Amino acid sequence: MSVELKLKTLTPAEIAEVTGGMLEIYGNIDAGEEIRYVTHNSKETGDGVLFCAIKGQRADGNDFLPEAIEAGSRCFLCNRVPDAAKDQAFAKPFCAVVVPDTVQAMGTLGAYYRGFSKAKFIAITGSVGKTTTKEFVYAVASAAFKTHKTRGNLNSEIGLPLTLFDLSPDDEVSVLEMGMSALGEIEHMTKIVRPDIAVVTNIGTSHLASLGTRENICRAKMEIRLGLKEDGVLLLNADEPLLFEQYEQLEPKPKIMSVYNRCGDFRAVNIRQKTDGIVYDLIYSNKAITNVEVPALGKHNVYNSLAAYSVGVLLGMTDEQIRRGLKSFVGADMRLNVYDVGGITVIDDCYNASPESMRAAIDVLVSMAAKKNTHAAALLGDMLELGEYSRLMHDQLGQYAAQMQVQKLFCYGQMADIIAEAAIKKGIRAENVFVCLDTRDPQGMANMILQTLTPGDVLLVKASRGIQAERIIECMKKRKNKKRRG
Repeated sequence: MSVELKLKTLTPAEIAEVTGGMLEIYGNIDAGEEIRYVTHNSKETGDGVLFCAIKGQRADGNDFLPEAIEAGSRCFLCNRVPDAAKDQAFAKPFCAVVVPDTVQAMGTLGAYYRGFSKAKFIAITGSVGKTTTKEFVYAVASAAFKTHKTRGNLNSEIGLPLTLFDLSPDDEVSVLEMGMSALGEIEHMTKIVRPDIAVVTNIGTSHLASLGTRENICRAKMEIRLGLKEDGVLLLNADEPLLFEQYEQLEPKPKIMSVYNRCGDFRAVNIRQKTDGIVYDLIYSNKAITNVEVPALGKHNVYNSLAAYSVGVLLGMTDEQIRRGLKSFVGADMRLNVYDVGGITVIDDCYNASPESMRAAIDVLVSMAAKKNTHAAALLGDMLELGEYSRLMHDQLGQYAAQMQVQKLFCYGQMADIIAEAAIKKGIRAENVFVCLDTRDPQGMANMILQTLTPGDVLLVKASRGIQAERIIECMKKRKNKKRRG
């Protein structure tokens, strides 16, 4: 994405000084020329746009410099300047800031740019619920402050600097999501941001393939505290044993939130499920706040909203402001969105999946079906990045679906037979379990679902992002629409 620089413009000379890169001039061009936009996509280059050329696994961004020059860009942050670009310099002069690592240089430049903002920075990480917690915190902070946030899933070492370049002069709070796939990545990002408040939502089993153990995942997530300002606050989920263990070891003590742990600085109690959300009471600072309303389904959203309430308190907001912010929460796409497809209630939770989020989504499904007095059905697809634990985790998923009395189960992906076999052994009738190993055929699975379910049934659709299970929902919609037209 191309990001407009609203805090201040940059110049090639300034970029070179900040990043420590070598400024190379090709043709007659002013190194003090203003840069007004930043992108890492060669298709978004043009006049006044800094193109950050990143060498990836599939393509080398440096090779696209000639294309970007042709589009009008005259400044580049890159590893090298190809000969084809140099050949264009006579007709289209440009300059390049050449660095050993473009991603690292983008981070350095993002940290510099962040220094011109007066906003309070909130950094959020965790195995599950990062994006939803970010949206909750954004909703709460927006009730009292001009608030900026991570767009979409720009939560990586590349996405984070782009998010910082998106800051505006009047932003008072910035809510930033940090994801990772390896040790050291969150440390890199948090030192760029220097957050005032850092939140770790939980420790799950995502990234077991790359990190091996939950303890290593915890180490990676806890790197977020390494960039905290000296007077910054770390907020942890005390119901996660690995995080509570960190709390007991750290000095000064972090703030902690909980449902079960009585040590929590912020505790949600008396949780009630409603048709369109949840309600709970909150205890903090020796006072009780009753009937906190959250317009989101699932007990896991108690933790997500509790983190947001805690951040609101730490920002100095009133309870009334925080309540108003929570009520304004709007969930992100493909995260527990509910709609009707031909009379079937579909819970679209296709954005991603882990063992923890799968169980939470099944809980929502069963609760909703019970309230409607109808069948609970689930399409469960592959959970990725589990490494050697993949077979075990999919087996446990099938068992959990049966244990929670999901009546009709659609298993989708390479691990579909593992889910199905476990579910049948645990009690789901074999004639109510359907398997599709080929994720290239979403229409086939959609047909299977529509032939099996009846109006009134509730269907959960959930899988890892790489499975693209939302295609099945789209196929269901198209077939229903086609029938109506026919």
